[in-house]
Amino acid sequence: MTRATSSAPSQRMLRVGEQVRAAITKVLQRGDVLDPLLENTVVSISEVRMSPDLKIATAYVTPLGDRDHDATVRALNHHAKFIRGRISREIRQMKYMPELRFRDDTSFENFRKIDELLHSPEVARDLDHDDDNEDKE
Repeated sequence: MTRATSSAPSQRMLRVGEQVRAAITKVLQRGDVLDPLLENTVVSISEVRMSPDLKIATAYVTPLGDRDHDATVRALNHHAKFIRGRISREIRQMKYMPELRFRDDTSFENFRKIDELLHSPEVARDLDHDDDNEDKE
């Protein structure tokens, strides 16, 4: 019997990813990481994606109110092993504590670009034209 392959994450990957996200958030909120850049920056963790073997956790972060996202992501990656040790206290049921990787979350920027496109005059004109056709029918 062959197993169906899918690129979608399993329920276990989603559940563990959410647990890791909550644990990282607690560590950052408590101020356990002693880094001047991270102490003065509010970091939002939108998602943690787990590898299929649950050994790598990729956290997508957005520094709020900070223009230099790269510096914040570099600081988080620099302290990844320390954060990993701190979250191990929160997540005891795992056989292996996942390696943490931090990436800049660009989804908000993508949403903003799509929103700008939808509100552009060309698209608004086309949408108004479609509404006029529906009214006639």
